[in-house]
Amino acid sequence: MEPREVIIGGRYRHFKGKEYMVLHLAKDSETLQDLVVYRALYEEKKVWVRALEMFLGQKEVNGVSINRFELMDG
Repeated sequence: MEPREVIIGGRYRHFKGKEYMVLHLAKDSETLQDLVVYRALYEEKKVWVRALEMFLGQKEVNGVSINRFELMDG
């Protein structure tokens, strides 16, 4: 499997079904951990941050590993 990367401006679908747009990649000023800054494309359009490793990670659903966020328009 090829390594995944985050696309700035990319639209992603969370494994629970809601859609988000990646705004930026950032660094935590204390830990230097890589972060993804993304905006919800529904309701109040809140802005969220999540560790890059978790954003690109997988989640087990019904015994199957799936991507936590999947690029929609890539």
